[in-house]
Amino acid sequence: MRAPSRARRSLVTAGTAVATAALLLAGCAQDPDEQPAPGGSSADGKARTTITVGVFGAFGLQEAGLYDEYMAQNPGIRIEQTSIERNENYYPQLLTHLGTGSGLADIQAVEVNNIAEITATQADKLVDLGKAPGVDKAAYLPWKWAQGTAKGGATVGLGTDIGPQGICYRKDLFEAAGLPTDRAAVGALWAGDWNKYLEAGKAYKAKAGDGKAFVDSASGVMAAVTGSSAQRYYDDQGKVVYKTNPAVRGAFDLAASFATEGLSAKLQQFTPSWDQGFSNGAFATVSCPAWMLGYIQDKAGPAGKDKWDVAQAPKPSNWGGSFLVVPKAGKHTEEAAKLAAWLTAPAQQAKLFEKRGSFPSASAAYALPSVSGAQHAYFGGAPIGAIFAKAAESVPVTVLGPKDLVIAQNLADIGMLQVDQKGRSPQEGWEAAVKAIDNALDQ
Repeated sequence: MRAPSRARRSLVTAGTAVATAALLLAGCAQDPDEQPAPGGSSADGKARTTITVGVFGAFGLQEAGLYDEYMAQNPGIRIEQTSIERNENYYPQLLTHLGTGSGLADIQAVEVNNIAEITATQADKLVDLGKAPGVDKAAYLPWKWAQGTAKGGATVGLGTDIGPQGICYRKDLFEAAGLPTDRAAVGALWAGDWNKYLEAGKAYKAKAGDGKAFVDSASGVMAAVTGSSAQRYYDDQGKVVYKTNPAVRGAFDLAASFATEGLSAKLQQFTPSWDQGFSNGAFATVSCPAWMLGYIQDKAGPAGKDKWDVAQAPKPSNWGGSFLVVPKAGKHTEEAAKLAAWLTAPAQQAKLFEKRGSFPSASAAYALPSVSGAQHAYFGGAPIGAIFAKAAESVPVTVLGPKDLVIAQNLADIGMLQVDQKGRSPQEGWEAAVKAIDNALDQ
């Protein structure tokens, strides 16, 4: 399932309210080819080196004040950021600039759905950040580090955030259906098995009655289940295997059961009707990466406070995340590598989480108070730092492929949507998705 280009949401950390959630895909649509302002001079009159950073959407680094902090610590450095609002516009330009070796920022952001293509086809054009000063491989989640590492061993992408998943649920709707509302008891309903999540949905429907949806969409379930698997659409040799991979077909069929059993609200995620569903009680649960908490708070509004809570997902799964890379064609590769290392260090990732809701990919940050003690008042004081850290540490090392996003989008929007909204059979939905994917991949 595709995530929004950059979903940056607010938290309540350690019981203290942080800024209101950033809007989806907010950001200035500047041209990354624009020439940055002159570096200027530092307080002592010496010329400053300008490091340019190219990102998509409201990436969060600038908004969290990290650039200002770095420049205060390094008066000889000036940081200039450009942002393109949507990754689908940003990424093709990045590939073009890498191909020509021009028009590149000193540091470029890469979304997780694109990192496999970057490591497979562009690694020779990027600096090995695993060797940058201050970078400690042991401080990062192994699966996230692996995603940014090319086959030759060079770690060309340093992870920023991730999207470990829980299950967000409506306590009032659970109570009305005779289900437990305590988050530990709720998590126990489906612990260890996504099929138990389906059974919980059937139990909910039996008490709540027809027309009371348990999940927002079958596609959301499919994305969460698929994200629990180490191998999805490609094998470790780079071969497309989604058609024969039982994990993918199993996820598709299980998710389709939520539609055929009448447990889905039949909504398409990130549409106005889905947004409205958070506030009007259209569904009782939603697969919920860390960044979605602020999204729910935004869409459900003040009336939803203390109605929503979050529990552990049946199995650890991830949805979302990004990386920073340093092109060799940049003007200041050495200084850029130092900055990229600093921005992705555990201490800075913890600050980004505290201020912007971006969950750290540096596991060394999980013991820091701003993460370990993080609670979300809107979700009944849920200990979100502990919940999502536990999920993140157990996510499998996933094999990524260059066209993961194409495959996932078609499985969701062509295949599952037909089952969920048009009443097609799961087999018909699967066949429609396979045909669309084959066409997209020229197979």
